[in-house]
This record gives sequence, structure tokens and C-alpha cells, in this order.
Amino acid sequence: MKRSNTQKLKDALEEDIINGRLLPGEKLDHDALATQYGVSRTPIREAVQQLVVSGLVIVKPKKGTFVARVGFDQLIEMFEVMAELEGMCGRLAARRIQSSELESLRAALQRCEDPDVMADPDDYYYENEEFHNCIYTASHNHFLATEARQLKQRLKPYRRLQLQARNRVSNSIAEHREIFEAIKNGKEQEAERALKEHVLIQGTRFSDFVSQVKRFGESSRTTA
Repeated sequence: MKRSNTQKLKDALEEDIINGRLLPGEKLDHDALATQYGVSRTPIREAVQQLVVSGLVIVKPKKGTFVARVGFDQLIEMFEVMAELEGMCGRLAARRIQSSELESLRAALQRCEDPDVMADPDDYYYENEEFHNCIYTASHNHFLATEARQLKQRLKPYRRLQLQARNRVSNSIAEHREIFEAIKNGKEQEAERALKEHVLIQGTRFSDFVSQVKRFGESSRTTA
């Protein structure tokens, strides 16, 4: 899936924030960012607006845009809720998926398995996102699907960066295959369990990642 310049810029800013290159409380200078990335102010403004939605930056009236102080404990709690929502979507999809939706899910899985996609964690994330979207749709519960998509959007920066961990993409593919087989065969409980574990693996790995970010932040403040 081809990413727009705004999406690429947003991804780059996400990584700078998550990895501590932009620290909590730091003001974002739109002109400086436009110069740094060689773009106009428009994509900068659009990218920042998306970062506000994901909770990574906040806008203070008459003061500017600042990197948010993210509560890591809350993020872990959000991963737990995400796992429950995904599991419920999987269980309902196993019961309700239509043949055309199953083919869409199969196609999404095959795109995830493309070697060129697997070689790039960012490309893989967006194909992975479509795989999950197919499951939300197949649940045939609009309210549940909307809640799952909204929370997934909030967690997107962290889920995307998790894919950069060693072997995470290949492990994710194996989990996708298990999820697909459970849904295809109408095994509701297996689909629910597999999706919960799929998300909670990311959450568990993220707890280690949080420690690294915290240590980076402490060392940055020490050397500042």
C-alpha cells in the first residue's frame, strides 16, 4: 500500500517521539520541521493533526504544539483493552464472515506474506492493518468495529514500531495464518484466543521497549 508524503512524515515524527529524539514537553517548530524534511507547511500541519489524534502531541492555544507526556502505564492498559476488542472481533468473524469477506481476508494475508513487504516493517504494518480491518468488517458489529479501529489508531505508533523488533514480522505472519485458519473453519474460541495473544505479544514486548525509552529520556535529561 503506497503511503502519502504526509503519512511518511507522520511516521518519521512518530519515531522521533517514541525513540526520544523529540522529548516530552518539547515545542514543535513547523518552519524548522518543514526545512528539515524538505516539505511545505501543509504536510507538516496535516501530519501534526494526525499525531494529535494518536495522542503523541498536544496543541496549546496561543502557545503552540508540544510533544505530549505519554503515560506508559496507560498505554499498557490500552493494549490489554485492544486485545479484548480484537478477540471479540475474531470470535464474531468466525461465526459471521461471508465468502467474499473471507477472500478479502485471504488476499490481505497473502499481501502480508509478500517478501518485499516483509522486508520493510513500515510497509508490513499497513498491510497488517488491512488484515485486521477485514476481521473488523467480518464481525458485522459496526459499533465494535468502530471502537477497535479508534483504539488501534491511538496505539498505531507503538504497534508499528514494535514490528522493528527482531523476528517480529515473521512471527506476526505465523500468527496471522493461525488466525485466518480459525476464522475460515468457524472456530470461534480459537480465533478469539489467537487474536488476543497476537495483540498481547506486542503489549508484552512493548513493556521492555518502554523501559528503554524511559532510560533514554533520563540520560537525555542528564546530559542536557
